[in-house]
Amino acid sequence: MKKTTIHDIARELDVTFSTVARALNDHPAISAATKAAVLETAKRLNYQQNKLASSLRSGRTNVIGIIVPSLDTSFFSSVVHGIEKVMNENGYSMLLYQTGESLKQEQKGIETFLQSRVDGIISSVSGEVEGREFYEQISKRQVPLLFFDRAINELPVPSVTINDYQAGFVATEHLIKEGYKHIAHFTSDQNLTIFKERFRGYRDALQQYGLPMNEDMICKGRLSLEFGKDSVTRLLEQEKNFDAVFAAEDYTAMGALQVLLERGIKVPQQMGVMGFANEAFGAFVTPSLSTVDQQTIRMGEETAHLFLKLIANKDFYGTTPERIVLDPILIPRHSSQTVEPR
Repeated sequence: MKKTTIHDIARELDVTFSTVARALNDHPAISAATKAAVLETAKRLNYQQNKLASSLRSGRTNVIGIIVPSLDTSFFSSVVHGIEKVMNENGYSMLLYQTGESLKQEQKGIETFLQSRVDGIISSVSGEVEGREFYEQISKRQVPLLFFDRAINELPVPSVTINDYQAGFVATEHLIKEGYKHIAHFTSDQNLTIFKERFRGYRDALQQYGLPMNEDMICKGRLSLEFGKDSVTRLLEQEKNFDAVFAAEDYTAMGALQVLLERGIKVPQQMGVMGFANEAFGAFVTPSLSTVDQQTIRMGEETAHLFLKLIANKDFYGTTPERIVLDPILIPRHSSQTVEPR
């Protein structure tokens, strides 16, 4: 079957080719009635717009590139869902690229997006933080860039993040108020601001409540179920005097929880466990896992709204970057809420 063209629509309506083309591209010089007639006829004739040709004419693709470390965790997939919902409602499509925490893959993703002529890039940076000159190249090419969750604060780029310092503080404070006095911290060995800030909140909460911070009970590694298991096993075998664990991520906390239960240590009566990120499984394990919620859907929606606001401004890099910081939400569950007086 012959493919319907703009010329076919023009003949059907007895108007010029340029009138149809401008109507399809929502040109302000074309009346609402003409636009409606063109769209109705295009639909009736099963016309499919050539998006590549349209993007070449307008200089826009209506495609946004999103960089994430991984979609294996519900955190990133949930944020992306929030971004996608708003962007789709505003006529944009998404391209997703997972870096696997690799700087090389992150750079490859950026290059892929630039070659695809995306209208902008939304990124949560990988765990390898050395050498990010390729992000500076994005601004030099005047392609809009926005960070979410993990940002490079040294770059003048807008961002949407959570107050990780406050999150680390309230998580530790909750454990303290439940009666725990010797709190271990399992954190990432990646040189990322989010983990540094969570640690700073942990440290300051201990200090504010007059409790010691023992360097021997701060474990650093690749956040994962196995890291949580290995860290709590090492502390137990070294007979460290600890009665709670605050892990900077839920899977790590879950690993610690599993080992404690396997060894017959009662949670929360003898040991408290606190995670971070409010992964979906946390509410369904026994005991349910206390955590900190990062408002993922809202983070995604705020990211998309900020992005749309900034690109509408036409001068993306000409203004002071707006940085939105969301409040964390403490979600105490059975793994840290003592049932009986300690």
